[in-house]
Amino acid sequence: MTTSVTERWTVLKILQWTADYFSARQIDAARLEAELLLAATLGLDRVGLYVNFERPLDSAELAAFRERVQRRARREPVQYILGETEFWSLGFHVTPAVLVPRGDTEVLVEEALSRIEGPARVLDVGTGSGAIAVALAHDRPEILVTALDCSLPALEVARGNALRNDVAERVSCLAGDLSSLPPGPFDMIVSNPPYIPSRDWETLMPEVRDHEPRLALDGGEDGLEAYRHLASQAGRILAPGGWLLVEVGIGQAGDVSALFKAGGLVEISQRDDYARIPRVVAGRTKQGI
Repeated sequence: MTTSVTERWTVLKILQWTADYFSARQIDAARLEAELLLAATLGLDRVGLYVNFERPLDSAELAAFRERVQRRARREPVQYILGETEFWSLGFHVTPAVLVPRGDTEVLVEEALSRIEGPARVLDVGTGSGAIAVALAHDRPEILVTALDCSLPALEVARGNALRNDVAERVSCLAGDLSSLPPGPFDMIVSNPPYIPSRDWETLMPEVRDHEPRLALDGGEDGLEAYRHLASQAGRILAPGGWLLVEVGIGQAGDVSALFKAGGLVEISQRDDYARIPRVVAGRTKQGI
């Protein structure tokens, strides 16, 4: 992108140039990402871009946009560049301290909500940005959520997102890890834990491998380490009849179901995501007599 004195860069021209530039670097959704970055730079929404196609950018706008384009060309996720994303139709602040919330995780939220009846205590293990905890608390004012993470920077992001979405009074952020879950009792545990096998790390797309926190992604040699901890501790901290629901990676649902069974959980089930890939495993503790 040149910025000579005589060259006139309009909204439309710079969008077309950036989309081509991203496409040449094999960045998916090149036009959409160009629009998101330019809209944020100009303080517009995407509709605002379309009604201002002939508007020229001044030198300060060009410089700010160029810096964002260069970051994206280095495969930094657009959500980190913008500092925010949407999940469950809610706005979330994101930084490199937390994973970017994905649409697949909304299936976990749906499954959790379908099993919550009345007031409940929920533990979100590995909360990251707080996406799951905040979504649950937002939709069910009668529940209290403990959002657990071993990363203090991640907890700061989660606290901010709870405030941003007006659920801070019902989402408590707590430092802790999988080896020492809080005692409960909880009516439900939800988790999108690290599940990428360590051996697969170098095969990941650069947006994930080079920018997202490995601590939140690397699930040990076989990707199942977090599930072993959760399944073995669920019976201790869940109330009778309490649910454990987890997101799983591709091809992991069967192994995770087996771990749930070995941990004494019953009524084990799987739920596909919208691409028909098994994405959520659920199980519960036995009901009291």
